[in-house]
Amino acid sequence: MTGTTSGTRTSSTTGTTRVVVGLSGSLGSLAALYRAVAEAARRQALLVPVAAWSPSDDDRRGPRPLSELEHAARRRIDTAFEQAFGGYPADLVIHPLTVRGNAGPALVSAVTGPDDRLLIGTGRHGRLARLLPGTVLAHCHTHATCPVTAVSPSELLERLEFSARSGAPLPFAAGHPGTRHTHPRPVGVR
Repeated sequence: MTGTTSGTRTSSTTGTTRVVVGLSGSLGSLAALYRAVAEAARRQALLVPVAAWSPSDDDRRGPRPLSELEHAARRRIDTAFEQAFGGYPADLVIHPLTVRGNAGPALVSAVTGPDDRLLIGTGRHGRLARLLPGTVLAHCHTHATCPVTAVSPSELLERLEFSARSGAPLPFAAGHPGTRHTHPRPVGVR
């Protein structure tokens, strides 16, 4: 499994508490991202959004170059921040990571210690189905050295409903505090 980043990893990232979040493009992963940003801000931690990618035999377009698959994973990260916040939050240190491999091992490899947090979006399946062997969540619960939190899409939907009923700004609306509406900044440690 190899990882690439858009920023550079420096020695100052060693020992920094991380909030790791898996981004698959699902509504559950958007809910996890929203919660991970709040957690990283609260803990003043490094936010590490992770997108796993791998060649697939069932791609209807035929074989794709590995660089194209990796680039698509990076776009998935950028798109998630755009959808959730209108861009990258300006007040966080963010270290995006694209990893060739399966999602479970990719997420676990991004964790550096027991003080980190790992957040994973879930689908609408029941709790038992999410923990069945072979699922990303089950892999992370078994192998991660830090607390793992499953975030359901209903958490994001509840926030949206509250905003709609109360007239409060949507959590990812333009002009929402903490968002920036320019192209994503080069990320890394500041």
